[in-house]
Amino acid sequence: MPTATVWPFTIFREGGLMGASGWDYVTRYDGDVEAALATLQARVFQEEYGDGATYQSLDDLYEDEEFMGTEGTHTILDIDRVVATDDPPVPSRASDYGTLRPLTLSRVVHHFGTERPTIEQYGELVSAANDAASHEEHVRSLLGECRMRWTGCYVVLYSNGMPTHLAIFGFSGD
Repeated sequence: MPTATVWPFTIFREGGLMGASGWDYVTRYDGDVEAALATLQARVFQEEYGDGATYQSLDDLYEDEEFMGTEGTHTILDIDRVVATDDPPVPSRASDYGTLRPLTLSRVVHHFGTERPTIEQYGELVSAANDAASHEEHVRSLLGECRMRWTGCYVVLYSNGMPTHLAIFGFSGD
């Protein structure tokens, strides 16, 4: 069962302030990132839209191009594909929007102190990021690694030395 946190924050951009909705999830992982994302999205869709009043399925949601293109869900549902590269997304490249990518190994080690972080370590870093006293502290935190809106990052988490979960975080909104 995934856990989720939504962390609203303000992004400072040249020319003014922009608001965004940050989100993070921890979900089971069995070696296939795409499958873990699809399972997580199905659960989040059920939680958000399961009453069928607005959308009957995830496909119906994605077909609402006006809603998804202007407002979005401010959840993991705003991500539509996994990319293998850990190169940072580029705002001028339309194909980078809606992507989920791995956090680079060097940044995993920087934040966690290990190549095999645990669920507990992830929880501690998310709590620290949410408790950040300033925008600068948040940007330097693990959650600040996702710097482009409408994108996300993932980190494989370990239990007893085995990969068991994915931590997924990012943000949506303007």
